[in-house]
Amino acid sequence: MPQQETIVSAPELTLDITPEAAEILRASDLLSGQPRTMPVHATYFDTPAQDLAAAGFTLSLTETGGETGDQRLQTVKATGSTADLFLLPEWRQTVTGDRPVLDDHTPVPALLGAKIADIGPLFELRVMRHVWTLPGQGAGIELALDQGEVTAADRRAMRCAIRLALRDGPPAALYALARRLDEIAPLRLAAQTEAEHGFRLLGPVLHMHKAAPVALRRDMVAADGFRLIGSACLRQFRLNEPLIGPGNPEAVHQARVALRRLRSAFAICKPMLQDEKAGQLNRETRWLAGMLGEARDLDVLRMRCRSEALRARLEPARMAAYAQAQAALESRRARLLMLDLGEYLAIGPWTALPSAAEIRDLPLREFAAAALDRFRRKVKKDGIDLADLGDEARHELRKDAKKLRYAAEFFAPLFAEKRRRRRAARFLAALEALQDRMGALNDLVSAPELVERLGLAGNPQAAALLGTKRDKRAQIEAAAEAHDAFVDAKRFWR
Repeated sequence: MPQQETIVSAPELTLDITPEAAEILRASDLLSGQPRTMPVHATYFDTPAQDLAAAGFTLSLTETGGETGDQRLQTVKATGSTADLFLLPEWRQTVTGDRPVLDDHTPVPALLGAKIADIGPLFELRVMRHVWTLPGQGAGIELALDQGEVTAADRRAMRCAIRLALRDGPPAALYALARRLDEIAPLRLAAQTEAEHGFRLLGPVLHMHKAAPVALRRDMVAADGFRLIGSACLRQFRLNEPLIGPGNPEAVHQARVALRRLRSAFAICKPMLQDEKAGQLNRETRWLAGMLGEARDLDVLRMRCRSEALRARLEPARMAAYAQAQAALESRRARLLMLDLGEYLAIGPWTALPSAAEIRDLPLREFAAAALDRFRRKVKKDGIDLADLGDEARHELRKDAKKLRYAAEFFAPLFAEKRRRRRAARFLAALEALQDRMGALNDLVSAPELVERLGLAGNPQAAALLGTKRDKRAQIEAAAEAHDAFVDAKRFWR
C-alpha cells in the first residue's frame, strides 16, 4: 500500500534569479557549507483540456535522488497566489509506478468524474536542486536552488529559481531573508510556479499579458478579496515586466495597466488599509508607473504619427525612454517594491489592526456593493456639466472613471445571476465608452506639452498631433454624451 498523507504546505516564497546571479549567491558567505544536492525529475499530469488546472489543482509525480536512494512522490496540490503564502492543502503519497494513483484519498476523482480516464502526462521538470538550511533571527528556513529546464513536447524553458520554505518562526522572516539575498545578487518575486511554466509552454507564445479575471467567491470576506485582487495585479505586472522593450509596446502598456489596477485596489479597499505602509507602497507604485510612462506616451504618439519622417524624429527620445524604464525595472528599488507588495498583501499591518477588524470581516459582496456605490457617486457627481469643466477637473474625472471600471471588473464575478450579468455587461460597456472618450480628450490636452518637450514645436508635421479647438470641442461633447449614457446604466450590484 502506498504511504499517504494530507498536509497543509509550509509558508513558502519563490524567487526568480538568473544563472549568473545564482553563482554569485552560491559563492557568498550566506550560503557557506555544503548543500544537499539531488537531481529532481517531475512529471505533471492533467487532461488534454487541463480540467484539473481549471479546478485549481496540480498533479505531479516527482523522482528525487540522494543519499537515501531514488524516491517517487505523488503530489496533488491546490494552487493559490503570492498573497496566500502558499498555505494550501496537499495530498502526498509515495508510489512505485510511473502513473498516478487516483483513488479517493485525493480530491481528483471528485473533481474530474469520468474525465479522470483522460489524465496523462503534459510536461516535465528536470533540475538539479541544492538545499541549505539557514537558521537565525528566530526562524529556520530551508533554501532550495533549482537549476534546469521545463519541457513540453518540443518546447522548453529554463528554470532557475529559489524557494524559501519556513520550517519555524514568523512568516516575515521569509521576506527578510529575501532582502538579504538581494543585497548579494539580484532576484525578483516569482510570477509563475514551476507548474505554470509548463502550462505556458503548452499554449501560444505571448508577448504581453492582459488582466485575468479574479476568482472572487461570495463566501469570501473583504480581506480575502483585497488579497486576491492585489495578488492578481502584482502577477500581471511581473508577467509583463520581462517582456518590456521598444519592439514590444504592448508589454509596457499592460505593465502600467497592472500598476494602475493595483493602485485602484488600494483606493477601493482604503477603509480597511489604515496603516502608514499602504500610503508608502502607493507612492512607490506611482513612482514605478511614472518611470514607464514616458515610453508609453511616446509609443502612443508614434502610433498617431502619419509621417515616417516624424516617427524617425521621435525614435531617439523613445529609445531613451525605454532605457530609462529598463534601468528603473532593474533597480533594487523596484525589486524590493515587489517583495514589499507581496509581503503587505500576505501579512501586512492592515491584517491585524483592531480598528479595521469589522471591515476586514465584512462579507465581500456587501463590501463590494458599498465600494461600487461610493465610486459611482463620485464619477456621476464630478461629470455634471462636463463641458464646462476645466482640463484638470476632467483629468480627475478620467482617473475616477478608471478606478470605478477596475472595481466593477474586480467585483463582477460576485454578482453572477443572469440578470446581473447582463446589467454588468451594459454598465461596463458604458463605463468603457466614457473612459475611451476621456482618454482621447486627455491625449489632445497633453500633446502640446509633450511635443514641446521633444523639441517639435513649430514642426509642420507635428501640427497634426496637436488637434484644433474644434477637435477638442468635439471630444468634449462626445465625452459628455458618454457620461450621460453612463449615468443611465443600471447598477448591476443593486
